[in-house]
Amino acid sequence: MGKKAVVLMSGGLDSSTVAAIALKEGYEVIGLSFRYGQRHAKELEIAQKIGKMLGISEHFITDINLAQWGGSSLTDLSLNLPKDGVKPNEIPSTYVPGRNTVFMAIALSLAEAKNAEAIYLGINAVDYSGYPDCRPEYLQAYQNLANLSSKIGIEGKTPQLIAPLIHDSKVAIVKKAIALNVPIDLTWSCYQGGEEPCGLCDSCRIRDEALKEVRSRK
Repeated sequence: MGKKAVVLMSGGLDSSTVAAIALKEGYEVIGLSFRYGQRHAKELEIAQKIGKMLGISEHFITDINLAQWGGSSLTDLSLNLPKDGVKPNEIPSTYVPGRNTVFMAIALSLAEAKNAEAIYLGINAVDYSGYPDCRPEYLQAYQNLANLSSKIGIEGKTPQLIAPLIHDSKVAIVKKAIALNVPIDLTWSCYQGGEEPCGLCDSCRIRDEALKEVRSRK
């Protein structure tokens, strides 16, 4: 039986690239996406499409309504999305309280149930440095928790939390996506809930700037 990995898939550039990396590294990938009350729920449709294009046959979509209590411009429609660019040393309003912590807990449950050896995450500490749950020290702390919180952890078989893009710039991620034949044009990174990317939110700006830079070097 081959080795398995759970990959958190949002439909965005980063998570799609991470899924391709896991596949290249020989894992049978199990996709995991979340319907958490985000305004940009189109990402789930895209995540499923990309999963199928990459040959991922098992893909779970889990409902967790973090929008019930708000606290983020991604889940509260009364709040405006930031469009002025990422500000150094400031946590943007798009931060969703506890989101990655909740997602990783469920990913650990899925990995244990499916005997997966790894969990791949698309978190990045460079372009989204304002998010506290995208830092290497956060990932290491969660790995320590995972070692203590499960039957397989006690048995010394905890799935490894792997974030292959955590130190990469968005330009470097685009280059990796191209090398891995990730369908970049299909990926969805926009925070808005429209049919087309807005081109104005922080996520669109960072993505578009990286794509332009990579294409200008060709």
